[in-house]
Amino acid sequence: MNFTLRGILIAFAVVTFRASVCAYGPLGHKIVGAVADERLANTPTAVKVSALVDGLTLEKAALIADEIKGWDNKGVDDPKSFRYSSHRNIDRQLRDFWRANQPTHDANSLAPSHHWFHYTDVPVIPAQRYRDGRIGRGKWDIVHMIPFCIDVLQGRIPEQNDRKITKTVALILLAHYLADIHQPLHVGAAYFDEQGRMTDPDKNKSALADEGGNSFTLELSDEPRRRRGIRKKKFHGFWDYDAVNALFPQVPGRLPRKELEAQIEPFKQQLVHEMATKEPRNWRMPSNVSIDSYAEVWADEILPIAREAHVRLEFRNVKPFLDNYRIVAAGEAIEKPAPGQTLYRTWASSVVRDELHKAGWRLADLLEKIL
Repeated sequence: MNFTLRGILIAFAVVTFRASVCAYGPLGHKIVGAVADERLANTPTAVKVSALVDGLTLEKAALIADEIKGWDNKGVDDPKSFRYSSHRNIDRQLRDFWRANQPTHDANSLAPSHHWFHYTDVPVIPAQRYRDGRIGRGKWDIVHMIPFCIDVLQGRIPEQNDRKITKTVALILLAHYLADIHQPLHVGAAYFDEQGRMTDPDKNKSALADEGGNSFTLELSDEPRRRRGIRKKKFHGFWDYDAVNALFPQVPGRLPRKELEAQIEPFKQQLVHEMATKEPRNWRMPSNVSIDSYAEVWADEILPIAREAHVRLEFRNVKPFLDNYRIVAAGEAIEKPAPGQTLYRTWASSVVRDELHKAGWRLADLLEKIL
């Protein structure tokens, strides 16, 4: 990989936005929220949740943190911007939140972008924990924002804070972030050297990040032959969408979006009920871990999976890439041939099922503890 001016100028041809991708997509977030809804049904916590979000279910509330990205292009004051018209108080609070955390390309901005709150980019090479380093972490990343929201809901941070995160907004964000932090590529990232090899960014200061897989295409060994007009999928997008949709093999994959959602819905409801009634493995937090440390524990738990998500792939044609005023690594990720090893798609879908299951139970448990 040649980090030359020429390579950077070539990268101008295509520009992406790291945080525009939604962890697990709407379907994954709905599953997590719906599992928590069923776990909390007919409890005092459910009554408190309903009061805070004006009768919305967690399944619906879990989508909002990504939906408000629709305000980014023209702002919340554009007369044509969408509104939560049935929930005017929530709409007002969300608009205040967006104004206080508008998208920015300035990494040193005192007012952070709300996009930053959804992820962290801990290097997967070498293997490490969240607190082992600084690269890829930040005070506005998901590991910090989950406890911030918890503190608002528990009254340790006043609702009149600079981030405009009220108790209602905090609950909406937690319903979303619990799924985000259980998505491997929202926690771990690869960094590449000038030869296009994964490297330790603490030792190689010129290493470029892979943007959580957003700047790489993905090619799997079981991928059907692409038809004309069908683009290669993104590495990150595979984890958001394909690995979740693979939980429903009964539904044909190549359908228009609305038809796909309609066909998946009854199977989704069955899966949610199964997840809500069957306890997942290893979901409980140790009794000696404080609630404010839960996010860091969850990040450390998913990091080995993020590492494996990269190690199972071969990265080719890695080059510098301009992503909204920031130079990152871009290229192709191709499944490594490994006789006797589970296919990448099968492995990833199994991971996603486990993580969505745990996230739903953890969301319900967290809300019971803090409300």
